[in-house]
Order: sequence, then structure tokens, then C-alpha cells
Amino acid sequence: MTRPLAVVDSADPIACLEALREALGGDGPAVLFRGGGVNPVHTAPLDVEKRIALVVETSGTTGRPKRVALSADAVLASAAASTGALGEPGQWMLALPVHYIAGSNVLARSLASGVDPVTIAPGRMGAADVLAAIGRFTEKHRYTALVPAQLSRLLDEADENAELADALAGFDRILVGGQATPAALIDRARAHGWAITRTYGSSETCGGVVYDGRPIGQTEVRIVDGRVELGGPTLAEYYLGDPERTADAFVEREGARWYRTDDAGELVDGVLRVTGRIDDVIVSGGVKVRLAAVERVVREQPGLADAVVVAGHHAEWGEVPVVVTTARPDRDALRRFVGESLGPEARPDRVVVVDALPMLASGKPDRLAAARLAAGASAASGTSPAS
Repeated sequence: MTRPLAVVDSADPIACLEALREALGGDGPAVLFRGGGVNPVHTAPLDVEKRIALVVETSGTTGRPKRVALSADAVLASAAASTGALGEPGQWMLALPVHYIAGSNVLARSLASGVDPVTIAPGRMGAADVLAAIGRFTEKHRYTALVPAQLSRLLDEADENAELADALAGFDRILVGGQATPAALIDRARAHGWAITRTYGSSETCGGVVYDGRPIGQTEVRIVDGRVELGGPTLAEYYLGDPERTADAFVEREGARWYRTDDAGELVDGVLRVTGRIDDVIVSGGVKVRLAAVERVVREQPGLADAVVVAGHHAEWGEVPVVVTTARPDRDALRRFVGESLGPEARPDRVVVVDALPMLASGKPDRLAAARLAAGASAASGTSPAS
């Protein structure tokens, strides 16, 4: 049996809340939230299996979009696991777009608690937006979910704004996920008295299913050949229209179904520690960027045929592409060229010029050595990947 799939503009979160309510209850169509206006014709299937309630579009490591199909049971299991981990149901401040799984989860948790979320208009969130939103809370227990870039901005403002610092200290919990969150950022937030929890998960797991390294609800974590695998009732059913990718990402082991992440990790006394990426994908400002694709575009430029692109650290955006080369390209022109080809998040944050590229005995670039050179170089610009 099938049911319609409605493509819903995420600009109106409360309308999205109602659409998700009907989807989860089985009374309405399944939903796919999309930002920037919608065009349901030729952009998504007209219908899906009856069990599918939510479809989340997310970038793939090859640049080919994925449509993650989530059942109503998975969405509700995710909401229940989060509430169980947090201790009490409450009211949520929605600070993320609902076409991201973290934003959809705020809607689902709000439905589960029976209290509408307090919303913040899309765009660059600042102290005034947060304080105005907090003024609209009606419930005692307060929660929100942020990405590290948002947390960083709020911390910068809170350092100069005691009212904002105190207001956010009044939240029962602030979930932070979407990319690696620097420990220094967490320490700054906790110094203000903010109750921070780092989350780990993906659209394929219906959002964060590991809180501060420990699985929540019925989530299970295992490491197979160095790769993090996640199991439990929150797993997606499949990728719409992509059985090959589905078979690669979801496997059955000993009668249980597992999602094979792209992350390397280890379990120490039951606590998960993600140690890096299995492939060459980084997460910059919450968006996946494939370094090989950036390198391919960079090498199209004159004099950059042997350039290497590695991951670099950025205090606000987490990971950013960094070009290591013996040439001296115009950085701004290079950023424009890459951005036009791959999108703003793929633009190199900086260019590190070296006398000679480190090479392996095989004659291939030594990428680990190049990454160390990039880490040791001065990060002069601090430019946002999206600027």
C-alpha cells in the first residue's frame, strides 16, 4: 500500500508541525520538508509506502542527494528516546530549519510532549532573537538543539551580554550536533552554566541517538573493522529509489539491522569516541563536503594540477577544506570558482603554500603530512565557508 508524499515549504514551521502530526498519525500524506520554496513536480516521488511518514533530503558523499525514508515508528522512537535521555518532556525552541533532521526532530518531540515549539525566524540567530523567543515560553522545562556554529555565535554574544548568558543557563538542556564540536566551545558554554549535551547521529538514524558518547533509548553501537555502526528502532527504512546505496549503508548482522556510518571510532568503557572519517568527507557548518570533489575542481585551475585538499580546523565551522600547494593562487578567485561548481560550503578556507608537496614512496601525495602542514600553518582569514 502507498500514500501520497507532500513536499512542504519549511518556511512556516507551525504548518510543518501540523503536516508532520498528520503524517505520523496516518491521517495525512507523508512529508518531505524543503527550504527555499517547493516544486513538487519532478523533484520527488508522488507517493511512498504506507509505512513511510517522513522523507529527509541530505547531501551524499558523492554529491548525489539522498532521500532518507523514515517510518512513523522510527520518528516516534527517536522522540521517545530523546525524552527519556533528557528526563522530562518540555517545550522546545526551534532554532534549526525543519528540512534538517535535527529541526524535524524538534517538531516530533514537540508533538510527543503536546506543547508547540517556540520558533525563531530563519537566518543568523542573535541575542535579540533568542531573548524574544524565550519570552514566549509557557512551560517550565526548556530545551533547544543547535549546531556548533550557532553555539559559537551565541557564546560570543553571551560573553558581552549577561542577560543572554543567564537566559540560556535556564534551559534544561541544549543539544549540540551536526558536526564535531570543539571541546573548547563546550568548556566555554559550561563556564556560563549552560547544560550542553553533544549528540551524534544522522538522518539515517532519525537524528542524534548517542548523547555524550552513550546510546539513548534502544540504540546500539558497535565498531566493525574500525567503523561505527548504529542499530535500533530509529533506523531509516531505505533511500528512496536507490537500492544499491541502501544495500551498502544498511546491513543485517546476527538477526539485527545496522546502519554503517562513514565514521571511524572506538568504544571505551561503553562510551563512543569518534576518531575521524572512514572516507574523505568532512562536515563544515553542518553540511557534508567531499574533499576529493574540491580537489578535483581546484586542480582545474592553472598551476594547481598537483594541489592537495585536506581537512582543516575552524573554530566556528568545525572542518573546512584547505588547499596545500606549491603555487600562489588568488585565494578569493579560487573560492569563487569552487563555490560556483560545488556550493559555498565547499570553498577552501585558506591556501597553504609549501616549497614542495610531501610525497609517499609510491609517488602519491602524503595526505597525512599535508594535513599536518595545514594544521601548523597560520589560519589567517577565518572566513566563513558560506560567506
